[in-house]
Amino acid sequence: MSDGKQITLVRMQIGQSGIVVQIQGGHGLVNRLNSLGIRPGKRIIKVSSMIMRGPVTIEVDRAQVAIGFGMANRIIVELD
Repeated sequence: MSDGKQITLVRMQIGQSGIVVQIQGGHGLVNRLNSLGIRPGKRIIKVSSMIMRGPVTIEVDRAQVAIGFGMANRIIVELD
């Protein structure tokens, strides 16, 4: 494992990128995110987020995807 900093997707700053290293959830959450192209090893970029626990928009494979705050809080990313 490299020495990059690991944080949740929620804590990332807008414009930051990193690699998904872990999804902390059950099979349902993992399968849902997998269907959106979000899985360990994928590079993502945080595009935007809303205040007060709103949705988080990320870019994965040149497509923008919005996911809920709860899901985003379970995605661990290693920053570039």
